[in-house]
Amino acid sequence: MLKKLLALAALLAAPLAHAAAAEPGASDWTVTDTGRVRLLAAQTALGTKDSVQLGLHFQLQPGWKIYWRTPGDAGYPPKIDWSGSANLSDPVVSWPAPKRFTLAGLQNHGYAGEVILPVLARVEKPGQPVSVSAQLDYLACAQICVPMQADLRLDLPAGSGQPSAFAHDIGRFVALVPGDGARHGLKVERVEAVGEGEGVHLRLTAAADDPFDHPDMFVEPAELASFEAPVVTLSQGGRRAVIEAEVVKGTLQRPLAGAPLVVTVVDGPRSLEAAAVPVPGVAGSVEGGPALLSMLLVALLGGVILNLMPCVLPVLSIKVLGALSHGGAGRGHVRASFLASAAGIVVSFLALAAVAVAVKAAGQAVGWGIQFQQPWFLGVMIALLLAFAANLWGLYEIRLPTALMNAGPSGVAHHTLLGHFLSGAFATLLATPCSAPFLGTAVGFALARGPSEIFAIFAALGLGLALPYLAVATWPGLASRLPKPGAWMVTVKKVMGVALTATALWLGTVLAVQVGMAGGAASDKAAVAWVPFDQTAISRAVAEGKVVFVDVTADWCITCKVNKAAVTERGAVAARLNGGDVVAMKADWTKPDDGVAAYLASFGRYGIPFNAVYGPGAPDGVALSELLTEAEVMAALDKAGKR
Repeated sequence: MLKKLLALAALLAAPLAHAAAAEPGASDWTVTDTGRVRLLAAQTALGTKDSVQLGLHFQLQPGWKIYWRTPGDAGYPPKIDWSGSANLSDPVVSWPAPKRFTLAGLQNHGYAGEVILPVLARVEKPGQPVSVSAQLDYLACAQICVPMQADLRLDLPAGSGQPSAFAHDIGRFVALVPGDGARHGLKVERVEAVGEGEGVHLRLTAAADDPFDHPDMFVEPAELASFEAPVVTLSQGGRRAVIEAEVVKGTLQRPLAGAPLVVTVVDGPRSLEAAAVPVPGVAGSVEGGPALLSMLLVALLGGVILNLMPCVLPVLSIKVLGALSHGGAGRGHVRASFLASAAGIVVSFLALAAVAVAVKAAGQAVGWGIQFQQPWFLGVMIALLLAFAANLWGLYEIRLPTALMNAGPSGVAHHTLLGHFLSGAFATLLATPCSAPFLGTAVGFALARGPSEIFAIFAALGLGLALPYLAVATWPGLASRLPKPGAWMVTVKKVMGVALTATALWLGTVLAVQVGMAGGAASDKAAVAWVPFDQTAISRAVAEGKVVFVDVTADWCITCKVNKAAVTERGAVAARLNGGDVVAMKADWTKPDDGVAAYLASFGRYGIPFNAVYGPGAPDGVALSELLTEAEVMAALDKAGKR
């Protein structure tokens, strides 16, 4: 359709009309039937400045429009050739916030009436005159579209720099160029891709200090997809907007989730521009309600299952000794101590939520268990574990502060409520390298949303992990009926000391990788011929008809190692991965890696283990469960291999 319009325009386009007289700091007007255009400068002379603020000034006739940098379904933006300029280089055009308009049923983005495109350029030789030459090519559209050209020239002398009569006008349009939104009180909270394939749509949630009026959204790059006009839902007195735009059928070039894009939100004179990577979203309401409630239940279940994960096994020594120390104790003491431990777990999860919110607000990668990527954290944990193990073996006595210990009725030392609280917090830290069924889903949901959802989901996870403590607090007779502490506990302590020492040694191997003393997960010798993760190579392999199996792992992820030992590096799965038609990729997340973090986020995941399978039958990838089974992996490989 655009070609037909342009062909018609070529017949109707009038030659360039006369030039109107210029004013100081402005070029001559180039006047046509569609409007007029000229070149402006914010100064009448340059002085000694090393840059100059220019502007392309369009005044369009009623009904005529020109295009924004991303024009929409048709058209093209103004194109400028500055090569004829002297003593001028690196001109950068800024684009004021656009308006949406419909032409022949097409969604287009641009400007009507008057607009100045600000241009900031460098003066190569400050103190010398500047000659600005702008060969302008633009498209003006009403009922028809007419290609237009203009040859604009402006000379600026080297004398004392003085503001021109147009400095305010240029500044007015500079203020309309979208920034990060801070000066307008605007903020993008999350960007999601909802649905799959041709049915996918983009959902953006934005917040405003002052209520929104009629917000609009523009999405770039154009090569990703074309979008319909968005549907806006306002809440919280108009201070929160959910803006949803469907992808035009047949225009999607690659999966929307995980594809870097730029969103521009415009609400009258207010606007913002933000780079984003959409995460998979949940269909339906995102403002709490059923979606949040169901995810809270998922988080609670994930926290409960986390008690059974392999990396939580060392924590059992703390739990067992804590339970045994209550043998023969009164019901009230047992209930209070287990409630204190449960509180330590929940408060620790809320602290993790606060850290996640802060890290996310700083624009850094955030995920479950990423504190184990930090050498200082590993060093502290190793020292604590070895100290506790040595104490359990009787090598020395740790005299805890009286705030943490007191004497029980039998003369045996017991933890105070503060001591039980801190033991719960320590158990949480040891549990975080593990992922569990439902946990990854809940964490991904939370981290793709705002602070309130993050705190709610993490609180539910903590409540799930603390559920065994709460059960004992509800029925304290379970602990008080255990044998009373005695000499037999010496043997139990020695066994538990071995468990803590083994945990410390494991963390020591992770620390060695962090400081470069050993190879990471990607270099381990294994039963599968792993190749390093390369996201750009996945599509090439799929185009060649191959299946790609991606394993995101880390030396600190115990569940990852269990998956390898039980499924991926043994039996039928290992044979299939080594069979020649499957590319086995390993992404090592032992150390911080923004590329791996972004890849996880593209699937709405923020923790590991994570596995995905690609192939002709699954070009966008199929995400697998946290705990793998041979049947699940083989079925995914078969599905991906189908043409």
